[in-house]
Amino acid sequence: MPRPILATIHTAALAHNLERARRAAVDSRVWAVVKANAYGHGIERVFDPFRAADGFAMLDLAEAERVRALGWRGPVLLLEGVFEPRDLELCSRLDLWHTVHCDEQIDMLAAHKTQVPQRVFLKMNTGMNRLGFAPERFRSAWTRLDALPQVDEISLMTHFSDADGPRGVAHQLEAFERVTRDLPGERSIANSAATLRHAAATRADWVRPGILLYGSAPDFPEHDAEHWQLQPAMTLSTRLLTVQTLKAGDTIGYGSRFTAEGPMTIGVAAVGYADGYPRHCDTGTPVLVDGVRTRMVGRVSMDMITVDLTPVPQARFGSEVTLWGRAANGTVLPIDEVARSAGTIGYELMCAVAPRVPVATD
Repeated sequence: MPRPILATIHTAALAHNLERARRAAVDSRVWAVVKANAYGHGIERVFDPFRAADGFAMLDLAEAERVRALGWRGPVLLLEGVFEPRDLELCSRLDLWHTVHCDEQIDMLAAHKTQVPQRVFLKMNTGMNRLGFAPERFRSAWTRLDALPQVDEISLMTHFSDADGPRGVAHQLEAFERVTRDLPGERSIANSAATLRHAAATRADWVRPGILLYGSAPDFPEHDAEHWQLQPAMTLSTRLLTVQTLKAGDTIGYGSRFTAEGPMTIGVAAVGYADGYPRHCDTGTPVLVDGVRTRMVGRVSMDMITVDLTPVPQARFGSEVTLWGRAANGTVLPIDEVARSAGTIGYELMCAVAPRVPVATD
């Protein structure tokens, strides 16, 4: 039989989280952001639950082609725009909307030969300092685009750097609104954190939820997924390979990082960093065994971890181990808690599940 590790994608949870975004963003249309292969969940797996979205947003053309191949005829947005002139030909053929964030992309559009003008989203850099035109250059970029016959409607967008924290969005909103106040075009400004935390201030034509769609809290640990009424969209689970009895002074795993203070029972679970479980997790990382919360002990190996079975004395060979997500008894271990133990965020864990891990949907 195959190794017992499994990633399960919960389609009902995906649909629930999309609806949660829509409730938060009253009167706005919703992009379902499916970049990075839908945050590791698989574009093909999330497509049906996300059909209720108003559009799909991603980074690269291959992902856009996959969405079109699935039968989507609505809006599709390339969040980073095009990377070379020939990409515009595919934008024309697939009817893709695309972001314009630099002069070079405007130059490509000006040289593009097409009979059908393209819909673009002009991006302002209001403080994230990644992509976009600085506020003082934004209007000149808009004027250039507006003069091109290759361009149809121009929408306006920005991206928040601090929507998940105490600094908030006011400083960026002020810059965006001051520069765009009298410009025509739809607006898209809110990411997941802004959609949930700053809904009234960031209300616009479109919102762009990403991580919230997959059941992770964008402002963890201030708020968890349950606070935002989000459901885990991915469960990573495995089973115990064996049970070991230790005596005081026994150590576990590489580097002998954990020493038993007294008699204890541990379980060895079939998951490791080669499966995408983060090696930076260490003793204390939460784990569920048969739906009971316990902890990992010792180091993560390539293919195995060890867990403390003290709270689960009935555990045995084959017992269910939930690394994150929902156990069979309904207990939830938020992915954000595991990510915190690894010194990272839930996004990375979702995206890092290795190809060797089988994936199922329910």
